[in-house]
Amino acid sequence: MKQFIGTGVALVTPFKEDRSVDFDALEKLVNYQIDNGVEYLVVLGTTGEPATLTTEEKQKVKAKIIEVNNGRLPLVIGIGGNNTQAVIHEIQNTDLSAFDAILSVSPYYNKPTQEGIYQHFKAIAESTSKPIIVYNVPGRTAKNMEPETILRLAADFPNIIGVKEAAGNMEQALRLLQNKPADFLVISGDDMIALPMTLTGGAGVISVIGQGLPKDFSEMIRLALKGETKKASELHFKLMNSIDYIFEEGNPAGIKALLHNLNICKPYVRLPLVEATAELQEKISTFMAEY
Repeated sequence: MKQFIGTGVALVTPFKEDRSVDFDALEKLVNYQIDNGVEYLVVLGTTGEPATLTTEEKQKVKAKIIEVNNGRLPLVIGIGGNNTQAVIHEIQNTDLSAFDAILSVSPYYNKPTQEGIYQHFKAIAESTSKPIIVYNVPGRTAKNMEPETILRLAADFPNIIGVKEAAGNMEQALRLLQNKPADFLVISGDDMIALPMTLTGGAGVISVIGQGLPKDFSEMIRLALKGETKKASELHFKLMNSIDYIFEEGNPAGIKALLHNLNICKPYVRLPLVEATAELQEKISTFMAEY
């Protein structure tokens, strides 16, 4: 799964002022990633606001990204949820031919036990031959996937090829890196610790800030994969404040404000999210002017 080593970006879904999908901006966004060196694209991850998209809109967003990408980069599709059978049904009824892997978030709200999480992903893995990247983001799901659970899944199911680890806990990441199978990918899902995770054996990152500043962020990860700590760290320190800013009022409001500053898309999100405040937009604008 070498195509998932480096920087993947979790694409936003751009909206117009009336909150309809802005497909022209989506095309601009995809080309911006490809032109600036990212390694792969994540389609309809949580950053893409799929919870507020209709089924028809999701189909059109997927089709547009596939069309614009035109086979240039690997594609990962987000399919997850807290109803195991519904996730399986969606996987089995989705044309996955254009996608190289599935990113599936750990069940949210239900708060299953570790055995429940294991059985959830067991059922999903057995329902498809597609490679699966499990996604641990306890800040959103309210339940951490313990390293033992992730490693058990890695050992038992060859199509579970990696984890997007977004607990924000470096010790937990190190436990995964210490004990993982040789070919299992530990991918950072936290932009702030993507560099140390990669330097200690991680496979890179699925990033939010990476789609706003793809050239430097993807170069930072490539340097880290080559062990060039000093150069990578210089880029990380240059980028750090932007990571704080884009998450200050939640995701994806922050990254959309930054993309708006770059004239790639408008800052609009769909309720219950609201766009970044004028104060945050000013911080981002000042950062970008200095950057």
